[in-house]
Amino acid sequence: MVQDEIIFYGHPNVRSTHTRTIEITKAPTLSLRGDCIIGVNANKACRDLKPTLKHLLQQADLVVRIEIEVSDLSFAIDARSDSRLSLLNHHDIVIRKSDFVCPRTVAITCNKASSDIPSNIIHLLEKPEMQGLLRIRVE
Repeated sequence: MVQDEIIFYGHPNVRSTHTRTIEITKAPTLSLRGDCIIGVNANKACRDLKPTLKHLLQQADLVVRIEIEVSDLSFAIDARSDSRLSLLNHHDIVIRKSDFVCPRTVAITCNKASSDIPSNIIHLLEKPEMQGLLRIRVE
């Protein structure tokens, strides 16, 4: 098993209503249009992930487990790796339900989107001081 963890923070504009993606960003701000973004001020983007994890994420069709932890709450997502992933983006990490790939994409064909994240987690992420953790694991 290889994993990496990304720390991010909440923002008053977190809405988490997008039905196809989940995103965290290194950007310090968030507009209301960013309805898939669940966190800002992330300490890593795709490019910053551990090389061993990136190597596995760039293999075809491996199981990717993603967990979002906020306070004592957690939310699990299952996704797949893909050989088309470049993992070169300097600012964002995006998890997609579709098989669309771009430099921001870290996993595809996931079983959850930001709209599936429980409201109690989202309410916490509306607070700028709230720290979240995104854990990406390939077994």
